Amino acid sequence: MNKRLQLFSDWLQEQHISLALITSSPNVFYLSGFWCDPHERLLALLAFPEGEPALICPQMETARARQTGWEYEIIDYDDTANPWELIARHVQARNIAVEQIAVEKSHLSLERYEQLHTYFQAHTWLNAEEKLRQLRMIKDEKEIAILRQAAQLADYAVEVGVSAIREGKTELDIIATIEYEMKRKGVREMSFATMVLTGKNTANPHGVPGQTPIQRGDFVLFDLGVIVDGYCSDITRTVVFGSATEEQKAIYNTVLRAQLAAIDACKPGAPIGAVDRAARTVIEQAGYGPYFTHRVGHGLGIEIHEYPSMNATNTMPLERGMTFTIEPGIYVPSIGGVRIEDDVFIADDGVGILTAYPKELIVV
Repeated sequence: MNKRLQLFSDWLQEQHISLALITSSPNVFYLSGFWCDPHERLLALLAFPEGEPALICPQMETARARQTGWEYEIIDYDDTANPWELIARHVQARNIAVEQIAVEKSHLSLERYEQLHTYFQAHTWLNAEEKLRQLRMIKDEKEIAILRQAAQLADYAVEVGVSAIREGKTELDIIATIEYEMKRKGVREMSFATMVLTGKNTANPHGVPGQTPIQRGDFVLFDLGVIVDGYCSDITRTVVFGSATEEQKAIYNTVLRAQLAAIDACKPGAPIGAVDRAARTVIEQAGYGPYFTHRVGHGLGIEIHEYPSMNATNTMPLERGMTFTIEPGIYVPSIGGVRIEDDVFIADDGVGILTAYPKELIVV
């Protein structure tokens, strides 16, 4: 049994949990090494405090599951079968007295819970998510190496985007260029919908790219990432096309100082909230406090947003192996917005930075 599964099974044993049914694709991947988007079908992993786990997946995915190295039982099913009944039979064959079941409460739908409850009327339903978040939050060296590869490709994607800027090109034009070049690099999937925003659209932190053309004097904001071997990168850079006003320079340099202050606050043992406050203090002292409208970052790994949440009230201490983003921003509706984002990790002696595209103000 791999280390991750063993640690999870040990937790089940410590908590006297009869079994766990893990149903989210990211957590199934974390524990099994098998990534699958089953759409409406059930994908699940059965874990026990003792004994071998089992994978439940659509029959059409069985061969892929085996190819990933899964060596334990696979309970596969076709589109006419009831997978819940197959799960119940498997558990009954183990002669387990089912009293406590751990599930992902935020992922398991009410409909699926009712199906599960039909076969398992456990005395207690427990949440497995907190334990899985703790396990996934601390990355090992192999995971950080993969995240570094993903970050390097994200750097290249920004380089492609900046090089493609021309007056009159639209946000979607630039996105098309970026994603075409990433496919040529062998990237199958972006971490999320690539964001290129220009002009006043940049004042919306999660703006929706469209047919807005780039004009001289515009901020152009890139927020993007790629997936490598199941792990995500996430980078934001903001440039100016043509020439920058003094106000644009002031906003940009304030965000840059805030981002560098937050990175400098990233040390083993430091409370997460101090990282957010380091960036926020710089922005507030410059008079732009009301225009920094989100937390300073988020955990990063198999999912684009993971634990920990890098917000000002989080008292959790930073630990070696945590990976997350640092991405302060200022968004002024009448002018536009600036965000600068890097992917970082906590090392023994401080912080390591995975993304490397230049951060000084670039005027294209």
